[in-house]
Amino acid sequence: MKQEVIVRFAPSPTGYLHIGGARTAIFNWLFAQKTGGKLILRIEDTDAERSTEESIKGIVDGMKWLGITWDEGPYFQTQFINEHLAAAKKLLDSGHAYKCFCSKEELEDKRAAALKHKKDVKYDGTCRRLTRIEIAIKEAKIPYTLRMKVPSEEGSVSFEDVVYGTIENKYKDIEDFVIVRSNGQPLYLLSNAVDDIRDRITHVIRGQDGLSNTHRQILIYQALGAPVPKFAHMSLTLDPKKAKISKRKHGELVAVHFYKAHGFLPWAFVNFLVLLGWATPESREIFSKEELMEAFSLQGISRANSIFNVKKDDPKYFTDPKAISINAHYLREMPVEEIEPYVRAELEKAGIWDPEYENAKRQWFLETLELIRSRFHVTTDFVDRGRAYFSDDFPIESRALKKNISKHPQLEKWLPMLADRLEGLERFTTAETENVIREMAETLEIKPGVLINGIRTVVTGQLAGPGMFDVLINIGQRRVVERLRRSPALF
Repeated sequence: MKQEVIVRFAPSPTGYLHIGGARTAIFNWLFAQKTGGKLILRIEDTDAERSTEESIKGIVDGMKWLGITWDEGPYFQTQFINEHLAAAKKLLDSGHAYKCFCSKEELEDKRAAALKHKKDVKYDGTCRRLTRIEIAIKEAKIPYTLRMKVPSEEGSVSFEDVVYGTIENKYKDIEDFVIVRSNGQPLYLLSNAVDDIRDRITHVIRGQDGLSNTHRQILIYQALGAPVPKFAHMSLTLDPKKAKISKRKHGELVAVHFYKAHGFLPWAFVNFLVLLGWATPESREIFSKEELMEAFSLQGISRANSIFNVKKDDPKYFTDPKAISINAHYLREMPVEEIEPYVRAELEKAGIWDPEYENAKRQWFLETLELIRSRFHVTTDFVDRGRAYFSDDFPIESRALKKNISKHPQLEKWLPMLADRLEGLERFTTAETENVIREMAETLEIKPGVLINGIRTVVTGQLAGPGMFDVLINIGQRRVVERLRRSPALF
């Protein structure tokens, strides 16, 4: 009988969900979906000083926004401390661990001596050699840690990583590592392994920075008589200067909630994050959810680190150009009904949502989204660059003023004249409005573009956009006439 695949996403709640954590969650989720397995959400909250309820909520909300579902949890690691300590006692009783009475000062002296004599900086096993009597005397008055007893004979810990191949560490290069602090607090290495054993985790998919811990965790699995899961370590995500992205260095620019707030569509962002360190043989970039679940495999994870182009100096398009490009693709190609709720959220936030857009004006609203979305990159563009379609209070681009208005001061008279002619139309259609504008340009002996570009500036506030005659019909006769009449205020 084939074993069920069980994976886990186990973030530490020490801040928001950042893109590195989100990518790990996505890879685990995709693998569970692909194999018909199970994803467990486990919050590793043992760092009491840094773990906060706000951070936990940020992680859960971020995953929900991305559309990442889990089958069990969220579990909290602190709920299982008694299990972790019971496992530590089992390791102590079986001779796989021992009590270490070395103080912090003694350990620092040992480290300094090792550096001075150019020896490996690792624990020298002093307390490993204590007799029972010596242990009994010391434990009565000296606090102690528990250390894992690494085999002393020749040999090694070896495992086959799905991404990096065979990884081997010789016993002699692994120090006897601490699994329980002197205050009785189990360390991550022990807690993580015990939780994985309890949850029957079959595959550990995590960042490359966990690779150095793996051989020690395998020793714990083996000592507890538990099966060792398969490991797949994902390459790192770096910034353009080849430094690892981090909350401390990059701030909110690497936070999932930042991209939600700045107009990214959830699936578009998932699509982008998957491409950081994973690829298909044909190097595709756009995947529907179904296509990605079909295409995904652990073997597609690259060993090479990926680059996330954080752009602190660009106040608008602040992030990776590929992320912007993929989001723009989805804005253009998704059924307009599917982007409607995201645009609505932006308009509500800006205070320009009209309840009639979901009632009497719904068809107009959908047609407007269809008309203007092709040039937009993020949903905030519907407010920043598309505000004129939804509100009469909108800004005028300085570039448009300079190019289309300032160079033609006569427009101060011409545009109100045009307003009178457009107001007199019985049928406000693209053909009729185009005829009026071109006839007026011919009468004034100017190029039609002078009028058309001037109209675009005062009617939409933009330098460029969809076809001008389609725009006029969409905005409507009354609003167009009013905007043309108030245009002299721009001169």
